[in-house]
Amino acid sequence: MGNQQLSRLLQLASPTLPVGAYSYSQGLESAIEAGLVHDVASAQCWISDVLKISVASMEAPVLLRLLAVWQNNDFAAIDYWNAYFLASRESAELRAETVQMGYSLTRLLNELGDENAPAFARLQRIEEPAFPTAYACAAAQWHIEPSAALIAYLWSWLENQVMAALKAVPLGQTAGQKILLALGAQLETIAQAAAVRDDNDLGNFAPGLAMLSSRHETQYSRLFRS
Repeated sequence: MGNQQLSRLLQLASPTLPVGAYSYSQGLESAIEAGLVHDVASAQCWISDVLKISVASMEAPVLLRLLAVWQNNDFAAIDYWNAYFLASRESAELRAETVQMGYSLTRLLNELGDENAPAFARLQRIEEPAFPTAYACAAAQWHIEPSAALIAYLWSWLENQVMAALKAVPLGQTAGQKILLALGAQLETIAQAAAVRDDNDLGNFAPGLAMLSSRHETQYSRLFRS
């Protein structure tokens, strides 16, 4: 990867990217309210389970497919996989999260004013772009290698979950870094598995996450929007 592609990838995966990722916990806050997450060990267990059971088997392989179809300018396939991912969201909050973040990233990419980026204009015509769709569009337009784009995406997701745990459990900064170190070491393996996952083997069956995410919609006291 060239230095320019690396800097673009770091920008795309940065927690300072103004897409609102920091305002979501993806069910983690509800798990804390239910007492399932209450310390370092339980936080790492929860984040690891969601990563392996849900993100690795659905979000990661769908992102790779979106990267491929954006690279080939296959707009019908882009629409298909965008709709597929939206349909995989199991609660109103999870769906609203990816739509809001997708909208924010779409708007940002167009406001950056890249005159040689027709893909960004095409992205803007999608009625409800999911966040992976917008992310894949940017990565493909900036010629970022797919496996690197995926690992950075997974890292960004992981970092956001740890940051949510730091605020809501709460955990100390060192504890958060230990979780990042432990789970970050698994991202390459997850990316490799996602690259060979068949279309018929996509799934994110995580009923506990779905139920807790739904319960969060009526949770009285909360810091996060999901």
